[in-house]
Amino acid sequence: MAKAKRMYGCTECGSTFPKWAGQCGDCGAWNTLVETVIDGAAPPSGRAGWAGDPANIKTLAEVSVEEVPRFSTASGELDRVLGGGLVDGSVVLIGGDPGIGKSTILLQTLCNIARQFPALYVTGEESQQQVAMRARRLDLPQDKLKVMTETCIESIIATARLEKPKVMVIDSIQTIFTEQLQSAPGGVAQVRESAALLVRFAKQSGTAIFLVGHVTKEGALAGPRVLEHMVDTVLYFEGESDGRLRLLRAVKNRFGAINELGVFGMTDKGLKEVTNPSAIFLTRAQEAVPGSVVMATWEGTRPMLVEVQALVDTSHTANPRRVTLGLDQNRLAMLLAVLHRHGGIPTYDQDVFINVVGGVKVLETASDLALMAAVISSLRNRPLDTDLLVFGEVGLSGEIRPVPSGQERLKEAAKHGFKRAIVPKGNAPKESPAGLQVIAVTRLEQALDALFE
Repeated sequence: MAKAKRMYGCTECGSTFPKWAGQCGDCGAWNTLVETVIDGAAPPSGRAGWAGDPANIKTLAEVSVEEVPRFSTASGELDRVLGGGLVDGSVVLIGGDPGIGKSTILLQTLCNIARQFPALYVTGEESQQQVAMRARRLDLPQDKLKVMTETCIESIIATARLEKPKVMVIDSIQTIFTEQLQSAPGGVAQVRESAALLVRFAKQSGTAIFLVGHVTKEGALAGPRVLEHMVDTVLYFEGESDGRLRLLRAVKNRFGAINELGVFGMTDKGLKEVTNPSAIFLTRAQEAVPGSVVMATWEGTRPMLVEVQALVDTSHTANPRRVTLGLDQNRLAMLLAVLHRHGGIPTYDQDVFINVVGGVKVLETASDLALMAAVISSLRNRPLDTDLLVFGEVGLSGEIRPVPSGQERLKEAAKHGFKRAIVPKGNAPKESPAGLQVIAVTRLEQALDALFE
């Protein structure tokens, strides 16, 4: 095989150098030179054609727009996050903290898929014996799935061309290396080149590939940011490693909705689907307690009821604390200022702690009104009704703004037995769901009056 020519490029200014150095000679940036291959043994149509044939030019009218075929992963929650199933030739990147369940869910998925289609599990971190032991512990079918222990990308692709799997798992991409580069596995250049070869193979062969990605201590995927751009779907595992619930969220999906959420429960037999997450997150105390309220959040394509808790206590420091778990801390500070200005309720001498029960991260503004309701309930030590639902966005001038999919949120609340809902006037239905009284408000003052009716 011909020797590949290597250069070192600066990630800041793009300059190239024949040798590595700690500092870029052009822009002066430190530790920005990474190894790259500019001329290797790959054919001319190699990396340039990994997403398709560059010489095949068509107008948009000539391009076939047939629906992308999908097949089930035998997991309803995983199918939901993927947009309805797995697409042939797609590349899915799964990230998450160590021990969160990435390898577990992929092993379960491949063992089930292997019953119908050929599947290959490639591990660079564990031995075949370790993978088999985990499969036996989880009581998974083991007679169909093939396991391979390899870290060289050229060997992996050569084996995949012979085995022709429909689905393949690479665990993990940070352990894979290519012989064309001299740097160690896990480096920026190795991860980028290995991922590019895998994506090209997936598009050419139609094999669906799952890539397991390590994360940094900040929670982001380790390696070059271009890795997330190259793949079709990026999934993140959320939740505490010592907790029971695991949340799988799509942050990028070329074949479905982003921010779609799949809920799993960790058991001694692996990850089990939670088909009704609202019932799990609403496991509340029998008696009403101050500082607790239920809101309806929208995750991907479905509503979900979660409990928001607040604890407001007198501060003994010059700067009162503002702590949030599952919500944006900066938004809490803004809403407390709105509450003081338009609601006449000061909290400048109070510590405010906010928590979303169950480890859910609420990323939308529909939580504004529920957050304020929980703060007022805790501050006044007055519990809210257990059958009360609150959602809505609060503006800086004290107006209550509507949120998307209000009708579906109210139907979900009625299904779980809620009797009263405080919502923006723009989300008020023409006919309320059976058994649910809907109170439509336009201003923060109206919402505060309706809380303790």
